[in-house]
Amino acid sequence: MKELSYFKPKEIENRSFEIITQELGRINPNLCDNAVLKRVIHTTADFDYADNLIFSDNAIESGIKALKGKAVILSDTNMTKAGINKTALNKLRCNAECFMSDADVASRAEAEGCTRAKASMDKAVSIKSPLIITIGNAPTALIRVFELIKEGRLAPCLVVGVPVGFVNVVESKELFLNENPGVPYIIARGRKGGSTVSAAIINALMYEALKI
Repeated sequence: MKELSYFKPKEIENRSFEIITQELGRINPNLCDNAVLKRVIHTTADFDYADNLIFSDNAIESGIKALKGKAVILSDTNMTKAGINKTALNKLRCNAECFMSDADVASRAEAEGCTRAKASMDKAVSIKSPLIITIGNAPTALIRVFELIKEGRLAPCLVVGVPVGFVNVVESKELFLNENPGVPYIIARGRKGGSTVSAAIINALMYEALKI
């Protein structure tokens, strides 16, 4: 049996990103500078994101500007919120929020006969700070964000749309890809995504913001 080497945590991360950069270079050298994409691949070990992760014009720049402006990062799951790097968040003086467990959101969802995810996005209208919305689980949340933008009631600096699953997942993403929402977005086309991908994108943006 071949003896395996033990690496320190930072060495593992550095070597992982070296491998990712090499693989991306073989797929498309133009993708090698995309720190967000590389962070997603690092999180998932899935190079399909090289084709599936779609960035609107100025999406990364808009996200970084919002983070440097003390943004509120609103997620559709507490899992995404938990995965956001708190050290980076605090350094940028930003806040991470998830309204899914709020009593008023539960009451609104029950009264309207809708999901809490949808109701939690309605609550986002009250946020006055620069806003980044990241959706990793609930397509109903992403659909509602699109509707609120189109109604002129919500103007996030960036929408991250990476819900995972089968029901309305693809359709919710295609809203952004096929109809110009008027705001910057990062969308994972197809069924793939999830809370870990959602958090990875936010973390990558924060790390880039802290470099500037």
